[in-house]
Amino acid sequence: MNKKLTIGAIVVAVVIVLAVVFVQQSRPQEVKIGFLGGFTGPIESLAPPIFSGAELAVAQVNAQGGILDGETLLIPSADTSCADASVAVSGADRLVNTEGVTAIVGALCSGATIAAANQVAVPANVVMISPASTSPALTTLADNDLVYRTPPSDAYQGEVLAQLLISKGIEDAAVTYVNNDYGKGLADAFAAAFEARGGDVTANLAHEDGKADYRAEIGSLTGSGSENLVVLAYADGSGQTILRQAYESGAFSTYIGADGMVGDALVAAVGADVLAGMIATRPGTPELPGADLFAAQAEEAGFDPNAVFAGQAYDAAFMLALAIEKNGSNSRDGLSAALRDIASAPGEVILPGEWEKAKRLIAAGTDINYEGATGSHEFDANGDVPGVIVEMTVRGGRFVEVGRAGN
Repeated sequence: MNKKLTIGAIVVAVVIVLAVVFVQQSRPQEVKIGFLGGFTGPIESLAPPIFSGAELAVAQVNAQGGILDGETLLIPSADTSCADASVAVSGADRLVNTEGVTAIVGALCSGATIAAANQVAVPANVVMISPASTSPALTTLADNDLVYRTPPSDAYQGEVLAQLLISKGIEDAAVTYVNNDYGKGLADAFAAAFEARGGDVTANLAHEDGKADYRAEIGSLTGSGSENLVVLAYADGSGQTILRQAYESGAFSTYIGADGMVGDALVAAVGADVLAGMIATRPGTPELPGADLFAAQAEEAGFDPNAVFAGQAYDAAFMLALAIEKNGSNSRDGLSAALRDIASAPGEVILPGEWEKAKRLIAAGTDINYEGATGSHEFDANGDVPGVIVEMTVRGGRFVEVGRAGN
């Protein structure tokens, strides 16, 4: 064998190896947080601006120096269909075990969050922050301190809705709710609070989502004698069909809903004249600097800052990024403790969009306290937060905010 050729081949091989190593080292590394959303199914018209809220937080991180040592933050998404637990579990499995996400924003629908947490996230030690799951069932979830949410529980929203109706002189109501964790939890909270204030729940009827005909259920609700119909369901699912068929029955004079029904697509589908004056509640934003900053940033990014749960999704994504930065790596270990740390007083206040400031303070060992688009997030032992519930009504062909209650 030619000795010169052998040495030359070795040199070439070494050069190739060094080049590959250099390319790998110079290639921007990536950190991933997943988004688990109901892009299809009964909330599909509500999901896009919620995702946009989370995407805005990620874009701000990348525009202001990136995460950790300049890595790019990515937010791969997966669908849950909202109503199908198996789809939610499959989506979560892809995010956790294929995409390798460090944490998850989501899910949106409460049943999807519970299924994804129990079967995928908790066993894999993955933190989840839901921007839209409001069922009281999340409070008692055995989650190893891994499941959080940015909106308040429906245990509170139910009380506010009940108080709102009584304040308007509405003393009786027929209730129908989608038969899942969200619907039942909210219906139970509302009924208990309404009756405690002297109201009469003339009917409290569960229904299954996805049917084409609810006339039998509407007949039972009509027979209860109330002209006030409370529908606790989803804007693109059973809630829409029930409102349309209830109007056709001519039996009800007032329509009432909650967060799952607050979408302009519902008004367009059922009719602005039909739903004019409809009463609804949803988690909202406080009158604090963070809310105003987020509103301006969202408008610049091209989506409606007042879209239901958009602000909560922004806060969830921004807090997960802060927690990863605080934790010092993209490891799942220690992330829950870091999340509680960046979201709690004392500490220097961080507002929406202030990633560069937060990154600098964390590097200096300074405590921070994130106060976001939807207020402060002092998580309690169950991962729940206080919050604001706002009153909505349909006016001029769309839902508008007309009042508020809460912290």
